[in-house]
Amino acid sequence: MIPDRRTSYLPAPCNRSPVEEAAIGALFGYLNSVWWILAEAAPYVLFGFLAAGLLRGLLPPDLVSRHLGGQSVGSVLKASLLGIPLPLCSCGVIPAAVDLRRQGAGRGASAAFMVSTPESGLDSIAITWALLDPVMTVVRPLAAFLTATVTGLAVNLLPEHVAAPVATAQPAESVPHDCGCADACPAGSAAAEPPSRSSRIAAGIAYAFGDLLGDIGGWLLLGIVLAGLIGHLMPVDFFERYLGGEFPTLLLMLLMGVPLYICATASTPVAAAMVAKGLSPGAALVFLLAGPATNAATIAVVARHWGRREAVVYVASIAACSLALGLLVDRLYVVAGLDIGRWVSSGTEPAPGLFSSCAALLLLALIARNLHRGARFLPLPSSD
Repeated sequence: MIPDRRTSYLPAPCNRSPVEEAAIGALFGYLNSVWWILAEAAPYVLFGFLAAGLLRGLLPPDLVSRHLGGQSVGSVLKASLLGIPLPLCSCGVIPAAVDLRRQGAGRGASAAFMVSTPESGLDSIAITWALLDPVMTVVRPLAAFLTATVTGLAVNLLPEHVAAPVATAQPAESVPHDCGCADACPAGSAAAEPPSRSSRIAAGIAYAFGDLLGDIGGWLLLGIVLAGLIGHLMPVDFFERYLGGEFPTLLLMLLMGVPLYICATASTPVAAAMVAKGLSPGAALVFLLAGPATNAATIAVVARHWGRREAVVYVASIAACSLALGLLVDRLYVVAGLDIGRWVSSGTEPAPGLFSSCAALLLLALIARNLHRGARFLPLPSSD
């Protein structure tokens, strides 16, 4: 839930002017909102990263590449489904998808993988439960699956280029990227002696709280800071007052999300803060789908390795599916009599407890450790 706290807990003023007192009160109120959101989300974020590490350690390294060959509908469905829980961020999926394409994965399957993977994930599902509501927690991965499937099938309908990419033995390390996801690609060369399950699990957890958190952590903190600004400064009835129409609001969220680089986890607190100010759940879903799956670097990668027509179809399919699913979700909430605002916004929630506060401090410490080890605070995907 997102609080609407405009009061601060300050000692009695000491000869401060009214302007200074108001400014300090506003600052402390904003910092209180940011801390509340961070503490509310931190336990679920840590659980999501732990689950992502376990998943990475337990799944066979070549699971994805073995199921994505050909141009069949089945390969697109498998790619859409496999991409939902995988622990890859928005920038890490780019070298992974390019490498899969070079190894012979179908155009539609690899495109579907590049849509469903950044739109959903165990970490983003966990924080959706924490900051939005149970219905959106279920709807979000389902919408990611449908969007990825439609995109992959649409790409497959296009005629194949004469000089299409073919399977090569080029390793994943040859794919240039600078986002810190050095081992993010799910495919790779087989080791002479496969490691034990315990060592794979340990390596998966180390990756989740190392490289993956290093890629996402800075963006997550930025999203929480923005959510605090929205929650503290934006009027409660902002969207109802200034954007009364349903479709214009959906379209605005689409236009905001397409060029913006933001991962699925970081986009969640921003969406929750806007929902607390009157944004409809369908419009929030449009932002959650379009933001992580489209940005300038991703579009450039699709144009270079899939083709310009494929890039146009890629963006158009995501846009059309996001708007259609947003309309359907708004209807679902109306028909079912659900009010997402009751879950998201609450001004009477108690202060974060000891467990949530400790989880928030642990999350901050892990992000700081990755920064100390040389990770970028806001890593960007490579367009190569």
